[in-house]
Amino acid sequence: MTQIEYARAGIVTPQMRIVADKEGIPVEELAVRLARGTIVILRNGMRNSEPVAVGEGLAVKVSASVGTSVEQADPEEEVKKAEVAVRAGADTVMDLSITAMDRTRRRILQAVPRPVGTLPMYQALTEAREKAGSTVKMGVEDLFGVIAQQVADGVDFLALHCATNRDTLESAKRTGRTDCSVSYGGSHLVGWMVHNQMENPLYEHFDRLLTICHTHDVTLSLADGWRPGCLADSLDAAQVREMIVLGELVQRAREQGIQVMVKGPGHVPLTEINNTITLQKRLCAGAPYFVFGPLVTDITPGYDHVNAAIGGAVSALAGADFLCYVTAVEHLRLPNRREVQEGVIAARIAAHAADLTRKPGAWQWDWDMSRARKSLDWEKQLVLAIDQERARSMRQTRSANSGDTCAMCGRFCAMKVVAQYLGKEADVC
Repeated sequence: MTQIEYARAGIVTPQMRIVADKEGIPVEELAVRLARGTIVILRNGMRNSEPVAVGEGLAVKVSASVGTSVEQADPEEEVKKAEVAVRAGADTVMDLSITAMDRTRRRILQAVPRPVGTLPMYQALTEAREKAGSTVKMGVEDLFGVIAQQVADGVDFLALHCATNRDTLESAKRTGRTDCSVSYGGSHLVGWMVHNQMENPLYEHFDRLLTICHTHDVTLSLADGWRPGCLADSLDAAQVREMIVLGELVQRAREQGIQVMVKGPGHVPLTEINNTITLQKRLCAGAPYFVFGPLVTDITPGYDHVNAAIGGAVSALAGADFLCYVTAVEHLRLPNRREVQEGVIAARIAAHAADLTRKPGAWQWDWDMSRARKSLDWEKQLVLAIDQERARSMRQTRSANSGDTCAMCGRFCAMKVVAQYLGKEADVC
């Protein structure tokens, strides 16, 4: 049985108890949301990894993406990046490799104690190119063979473009998008459908996909092939039509006892984020929403992690549950280890900012930091910092005359002045 089936049967599993304790909510309440599909627990039954829950009433989670490319084909380097991401606080890791896929995935699964997700289409397309010379020659059986193998390897969640079908393709044609498709898997899938004059096999054979996921309770992450790649395409006909199809597939997955979440955009203007999240939640019956960024402007190469943190915070405030990090080098190249760490921290800041409005307990961290600042307890401030390593490094480079105050105010430190006038033990202010 899957976690959603256990919840519907009134059975509390060890995974539910672990998640409920971590989130600070009654396990019975968690089970109710799990049963109706507004929460998912990411954990393949084949892996002894830490279960992570995503969804209604829970802390906003952060995912980091790594993976080999044609230019950077070293699996061990991607494993190191995955480990850096986890140390920086990523809740999950996604392997988006397009070379040495089996080796990279299996090494990451061994090295990372958190849930791991993949896009099986990447491997199926690469193997078709290597074997037959073109991605349009990908066989349906080959695609499902890759999916089954990744599930058997222990992958916890699968991102698949099941709703990028011929109907949504026609909507994209009629819309006249600025950037037609910016999804690697989605764009090649569109090319496959056009060349072969066939329906998307993930849509046509969706029940077969659900059967594979059921074998080890793998969560299905329904990816959006028509996510807007620029602000001008946000909430156009193709994106909205795909959302409608995604909602239909969410219902079918739940009926078969499969945990399911939905992946979203993309590039979205600030004024449209709330509408996007609200529409997705309505059409997909409250399924957990996994957003890529989103980026709120198109002009920030080199600073896209900042751009995405703004969009991520606003999205999570509007109801998104899961943030896919974006690094500073998005649109430019693959990230190095430091850029992976910075991307995770930026996304975690966005997630925590939203948690302060969603979970009362989230305030304790900020309260502790405020008290440490008041008492000029620098060691505690450094321990509480979201990036302790960077904060400690910066503190160590302060002016030699700073003493127990900050380098800016020095002996005129506001905290110290107030303490002198009111008494160090005073609880005024």
